Amino acid sequence: MKLPRRRNFLHLAAGAAALPLLSRFAGAQAYPARPVRIIVGAAPGGANDIMARLIGQWLSERLGQPFVIESRPGAGTNIGTEAAVRAPADGYTLLLCSTPNATNAALYDKLNFNFIRDIAPVAGISSEPHVMVVNPFVPTKTVPEFIAYAKANSGKISMASAGNGTPAHVSGELFKMMTGVSLVHVPYRGAGPALVDLLSGQVQVMFPTMSSSIEYVRAGKLRALAVTSATRSEALPQTPTVGDFVPGLEATYWTGVGAPKSTPADIVDKLNKEINVGLVDPTIKARLANLGANAFEGSPADFGRLIAEETEKWAKLIKFAGIKGE
Repeated sequence: MKLPRRRNFLHLAAGAAALPLLSRFAGAQAYPARPVRIIVGAAPGGANDIMARLIGQWLSERLGQPFVIESRPGAGTNIGTEAAVRAPADGYTLLLCSTPNATNAALYDKLNFNFIRDIAPVAGISSEPHVMVVNPFVPTKTVPEFIAYAKANSGKISMASAGNGTPAHVSGELFKMMTGVSLVHVPYRGAGPALVDLLSGQVQVMFPTMSSSIEYVRAGKLRALAVTSATRSEALPQTPTVGDFVPGLEATYWTGVGAPKSTPADIVDKLNKEINVGLVDPTIKARLANLGANAFEGSPADFGRLIAEETEKWAKLIKFAGIKGE
């Protein structure tokens, strides 16, 4: 007579044990139930904005809720990053992560957050080179010609960047250090405004990301002298690498998605899966290739490793060059 009762008890116990798993599964299935915001800590028009909109549109179509891009520029992406760190860890606030998040730990002595500790990596999106571009009125067509021109006009050529300590600035400073040229750094609040002044001739040279500048190069509005990747870019196959003339100079720019720490793992995994599906979609792959970027697929752990490696790499260069954030 006791056997059925024991059997019922075991069934109840097994059911109770499964409840947390079922709850997590149900939560992942229901997510998202309302619009999700993707915070971008840079001005519209740059690589971060472009990649956020590309992946945001994909996620909106796949998950049936708007993924709204929210620009929070300032302090080298720190304003946007802190907003994401302070947001509820419920999957409804995401952060467009990028190279500046890795450099800022060395650039700023006091931050109200620790990026590696406070942001959970979700998925990578892209990796791309910077491109050394000049206004067409600059009388140089090659890197050696530019170096000679800059040395003949020491301190008279302006180098634009998206802000102090940003990847465009760091890449330019690396170029200055390895070539011995003197360029006047002019920081802007984002790549978009910097490119506007480069196009108008207010500044002469810049090291923006490929995705933010390639259309201007194709239209002949900017002249590409070289890319900063180890090999030539398929998007600009006739353009040499800076390393062809300055051995050892290499820099890439990456983007990805992060979330506040403690965001449920099932939501992180769901977003990772959907983003990775998008990165192999022919339309998105073609769009990335057209921008001169490569898809960066992988797990949250893969993206976390990239962030850690980049943080260590750039810290050494920033310390050596004595670069400080705004």
